[in-house]
Amino acid sequence: MKSLLFLFLLAGAAAATPPNFVVVFIDDMGWADFSCFGNREAKTPNIDRLAAEGRRFEQFYVNSPICSPSRCALSTGQYPQRWKITSYLNNREDNTRRGVAQWLDPNATTLARLLQGGGYATGHFGKWHLGGQRDVDDAPPISAYGFDESLTNFEGMGPKLLPLTLRPGDTEPGRIWEDAERLGGPVVWMQRSEITGGFVDAAIPFIKRATAAGKPFYVNLWPDDVHGPWWPRVDRWGDGSKRRLYLSVLEEMDRRLGRLFDHIRAEPTLRDNTLILVCSDNGHENGVGSGGPLRGHKATLLEGGIRSPLVVWGPGLMAAEKAGIVNQTSVFAAFDLAPSLLALAGVKTEASFDGENLAPTLLGREEGSRRAPLFWRRPPDRKYAYGAGPLPDLAVREGHWKLLCDFDGGRPELYDLNRDPGEADNLAERQPDVVARLTRLAREWNASMPQDNGPSLTEPPPAPKKKKKG
Repeated sequence: MKSLLFLFLLAGAAAATPPNFVVVFIDDMGWADFSCFGNREAKTPNIDRLAAEGRRFEQFYVNSPICSPSRCALSTGQYPQRWKITSYLNNREDNTRRGVAQWLDPNATTLARLLQGGGYATGHFGKWHLGGQRDVDDAPPISAYGFDESLTNFEGMGPKLLPLTLRPGDTEPGRIWEDAERLGGPVVWMQRSEITGGFVDAAIPFIKRATAAGKPFYVNLWPDDVHGPWWPRVDRWGDGSKRRLYLSVLEEMDRRLGRLFDHIRAEPTLRDNTLILVCSDNGHENGVGSGGPLRGHKATLLEGGIRSPLVVWGPGLMAAEKAGIVNQTSVFAAFDLAPSLLALAGVKTEASFDGENLAPTLLGREEGSRRAPLFWRRPPDRKYAYGAGPLPDLAVREGHWKLLCDFDGGRPELYDLNRDPGEADNLAERQPDVVARLTRLAREWNASMPQDNGPSLTEPPPAPKKKKKG
């Protein structure tokens, strides 16, 4: 009854004043890299302030441990396997080898297109990586997916910012990904450490124009600072180690995002009717970022590869008494955001989602979780990753249980995540009934999805060649 009352009130509020949405989707950042999630080596004060004024969620997931499929799931509200985007989109030959699409089908139902149809101004600023990269230069532009404006980097069709590089002692900047100029323009070259600021510089005027036109807005701000290679400001280079470079670009990203957050906070009409969501698209690169107590990293189906640090801010929309309180129990994922935000916007659709409406949970009105289990399939080219493997092919989370196994159900691992979030105690032999049930669910789900070439891509990568002495 309480949920029905909330949704009734929410529908009325949405019809009168649809809320604005800003989704910050950070590339390759670990679960424990924000200082509010435990980082003691770097400070992220602007994100921390959002968490203190809003909520952070500790059991939020993304739908893949690697970038393109994770972005596909958030954009469509569906498992990325439905669109054959199951690993990062690369050049044509490699996409074909792995059995993945060259780009997201422009006929896919997207959150942006549905909000655009509901009267929203829609803008994408940042990494795209759902088509238009390397030699794939005939992909649809980002605008084909429901965006009024876009500004991207080297992995998307349309206007872009491309990175200049400068290390201590350099007198002239270098250029990386220069070939991306042919993927659309205009092109602006700027220091890699400043590019998130460039996206913010584009997003703020977009927000001002939408507000002046009396339109609610949906903004993607998708930075890639913490994805290697890392190029901080010259004065933040430190000892030049990967970890130091990573921490420096993390702090710089937070500083530049702070201008966007401050702009929204300073305008009462925006502050009281805007929801900001911040998370990572997958786990950290091994040996660089941090998953804290979680085992695993980017490209693995362990918690460190698929659990994401979610911060939600919206003081005029969220339950005031829940501000600053951490949600440690609600289990949901990135593809749940599409139906949730559509419900908050009051946009009705006949579209079919794998995600569920968790709007009351996002706003702190409830502490609910998804009803249906969550499923994952490894990227086809990641049976081995960063020297680890052979890795499991499938994973399922149902309640407090998580199972990992191979395509044939072999090599099961079972963890009680309420007791063991670090996946240290494999209970498979002690819980055969649970293993049997979850293995069946995982295999049935996998069989129901379009397939890639993962079953045939199981050989370990060649060992690196030893350098000759002398």
